[in-house]
Formats: sequence, structure tokens, C-alpha cells
Amino acid sequence: MKNFRTLVLAALACAFAATAALAHAFLDHAVPGVGATVQSAPSELELSFTQDLVPAFSGASVASAEGGAIATGKATVNAASPSVLHVPLGQKLKPGVYVVNWHVVSVDTHRSAGSYKFTVAP
Repeated sequence: MKNFRTLVLAALACAFAATAALAHAFLDHAVPGVGATVQSAPSELELSFTQDLVPAFSGASVASAEGGAIATGKATVNAASPSVLHVPLGQKLKPGVYVVNWHVVSVDTHRSAGSYKFTVAP
């Protein structure tokens, strides 16, 4: 019985360790939303992640679907909610499809990146 209990405790410890090792900050939701069509051009992006972020190593870029870069201001992490990244847009977006490429480092030092599209309606 003692060996069985030890085996169960060891298995649980391994399961929890594996979960912690796989922890990364992933995009939870965004404004404008992933795949969304918005009626008016946003002045900034708001990206919410599953973990708190390290501001110095987190940011995003925006491009038109054709690949033309869109000017952005410096990305900032919300002090009241450190899992939220704000990216000001340097120009008013014209109607069309836009690609957001984000990269973040979470407070547990894991780097993750991804992209999504949204559309500004005519």
C-alpha cells in the first residue's frame, strides 16, 4: 500500500510539473477581435493574454493584407491589468483586411508569438 501511495504521489507531481513547464502567454481575446469586421477604424489594438507580460519584450506590428506596414506607436502593458497589451495605431486604417503579428514574453520568461486578421468595413 505504501508503494502504491508513493507511485500516485509521484504521478501527480509529474503531472503538475509538466503543466507548469508548458505555461506560455497566449492571446485570449483582442479588440478588434480575431476575424472580426469593424465598422469604424480603431485607434489602437487591445490584446489580452492568458498570463501577465514583460513590457520590454512584448509588442505587435500591423500590416495590410497586401503586406504594407502600418505605423504603430510604442506598445504598452496596462499597469492595472498586466496581461493586456495596448498598441496605438499611427494612422487611420482604410477599409480592408489587416494582419496583426504579436510577440510577448510572459512573466515566467516564456516567449510566444502569433497573428490574426481583422477587417475594417467600407
